[in-house]
Amino acid sequence: MRFLMLYRPDPKSAEGAPLDPEHMAAMGKLVDDMTKSGALLATEGLLPRAACACVERSGGKVTVGEAKERIAGYALVQASSKEEAIQMASQFLAVAGDGVSEIRQVMEFAPQAA
Repeated sequence: MRFLMLYRPDPKSAEGAPLDPEHMAAMGKLVDDMTKSGALLATEGLLPRAACACVERSGGKVTVGEAKERIAGYALVQASSKEEAIQMASQFLAVAGDGVSEIRQVMEFAPQAA
């Protein structure tokens, strides 16, 4: 099963603040270990809200506004269960620090027979 994990840092932390070298090294090791195990399929940090946009369609009309929710990064992981994905999120937060990791299971579709 695949899970998308969205990371929202503690609102009290400075948005866009550079990370210290020790923190970057710990995050690099976690990413490397998870990639080697086959659990981590993709991950990236995201730019601050000022560089983002929220596009909405309602009643046929499209509007563009500011992104209100602070999401600092994401990871797409392969896990055997929701509980395993929760464990991965816990490991990530142990390195990333205070915040929330929202876990969403990716909908899987069976291939269509030809």
